[in-house]
Amino acid sequence: MIELKAGDVLHVTAACSVQFTKPMMFRLIKVRHDLVTYDHWIWLAGYQLDAKGEAMARREIFVQPAGLIVQRRTAPAPAIAKHDSGQPGRSGSNVRA
Repeated sequence: MIELKAGDVLHVTAACSVQFTKPMMFRLIKVRHDLVTYDHWIWLAGYQLDAKGEAMARREIFVQPAGLIVQRRTAPAPAIAKHDSGQPGRSGSNVRA
């Protein structure tokens, strides 16, 4: 099974479920592990996207993950760099010399 992460953009088609005869793009919020499902099916919470990639509607969909196509993976979170205070003689700590 593919690993899905919040922010992934998925192409949802009839390969996921017969209800998606008209394919749609879907931005994942989360996989609903709290809901009991049949084997090889999952609940996804997220946003249906328009042609520009903007959210149109929040939805929860019931799909077979084997049919999902990941269009764009979530970028890893940027590392947060530590900066000094910018003042001469201070390193950003509260220690006095």
